[in-house]
Amino acid sequence: MKNLYLYNTLERKLSIFSPIDNKNVRMYACGPTVYDFIHIGNARPLVVFDVLVRLLRMIFPKVTYVRNITDIDDKINKRAFEKGIEISELTKETIKNFQKDCKSLGNLNPDFEPKATDHVNEMIEMIKTLISEGFAYVSSGNVLFSVEKYKKYGCLSGRSLEDMIAGSRVDVAEYKQKPSDFTLWKPSNKDLPGWKSPWGIGRPGWHIECSAMSKKYLGEVFDIHAGGLDLIFPHHENEIAQSCCANNSEVMANYWLHNGYVTSDGKKMSKSLGNFTTIRDLLNNFDGETIRYALLQAHYRAPLIFGKKSLSESKKSLSRLYRSVDGFEVNGEPDTKIVDNLCDDLNTPKALARAHYLADQANKGSNECAQQLKNSSRILGILFNSSESWLKYGEGNMYKSITGSITEQEINELINERTLAKENKEFDKADKIRDKLLKFQIVLEDQPKKTIWRKT
Repeated sequence: MKNLYLYNTLERKLSIFSPIDNKNVRMYACGPTVYDFIHIGNARPLVVFDVLVRLLRMIFPKVTYVRNITDIDDKINKRAFEKGIEISELTKETIKNFQKDCKSLGNLNPDFEPKATDHVNEMIEMIKTLISEGFAYVSSGNVLFSVEKYKKYGCLSGRSLEDMIAGSRVDVAEYKQKPSDFTLWKPSNKDLPGWKSPWGIGRPGWHIECSAMSKKYLGEVFDIHAGGLDLIFPHHENEIAQSCCANNSEVMANYWLHNGYVTSDGKKMSKSLGNFTTIRDLLNNFDGETIRYALLQAHYRAPLIFGKKSLSESKKSLSRLYRSVDGFEVNGEPDTKIVDNLCDDLNTPKALARAHYLADQANKGSNECAQQLKNSSRILGILFNSSESWLKYGEGNMYKSITGSITEQEINELINERTLAKENKEFDKADKIRDKLLKFQIVLEDQPKKTIWRKT
């Protein structure tokens, strides 16, 4: 097997992945802020880094994968107020929806999925350390990190101190010594969630959450920190600063991976721009595996142009792969060339191209290629259904035409009616039934003892 190469944002180059401990690779990925359904842009890192975890687990004996949940945030507070419900009610329901969407996309569960609300004590202890070491200060009930005290600030984003602005979720305020200083702790009034601290009742800033939770589950320095391109600054930059200063370490993580934006009409897809499509909405018309396939068609660091046309094409591509592995179960190691493509900085487009080559050979009669393709399904997170199940139920159990819809029960009843018509030599009637089913994209295949059906 080739070496695993990953593009490290911290070093701005492709390099061989070398873990701190070959017996336990440790990885942290930034999870959702739970105030709404995730959109397709949020889903991209979930799918991309799921493939990375699958690849790492094939190479190394153990991988500890942590993906946090941010359930303390002003956006959450605002949304709960707008809905007129308790914050805990909103976050509980949103977490449930998030986990359901993750499952629909075929993602593995992380080893740990810590919530910010369960780790406030760890955050307070880290903040206390930063104050005692002179990296943070208290002002008007707020605790702020002094950016100029950390000389390596900007190492991830490449921004100079002069270009720094306040964190994206913090307003520039009079209580700051410098505009670039970011919040570690802020006071809460009676209408906002709050915890007791040495600085009064308050709540943590956004950035300190990940520093505290990653330290608890992965240690002061770990192997991989992953997230979207939009998190490089200020979130990940601030994480590095506060973690390195609190832990007296040179680095927080050795490798920093970032996926590119998902674009719609040439613009980054985001909730703030209102040009997003939620996974839940997409699942009304497409299955999660199709969405997953569409997200893997572009290299993870490149922009991904997303639309319903790409989903329709992904659906057809998956159906083609499923037909080529009909009757095969996972039994052995994945195809070496698919693995090699993934070891080249997660080159999923090349891996999928190789999958279709194997499908071509399988359709020409190569059982070996069909088996290799099916074995590779685990590492890509696709083809986990049976071919029969996919071709029948890939878009649910309701099949539609221009004039209406049809259920599986109705399909089977029509097949029985057609069988009886053929037995009675009513071939015109049998042909009409076949044509009727074809309008619903249902194809019949007559076998010696029965007639089976599948989707076109």
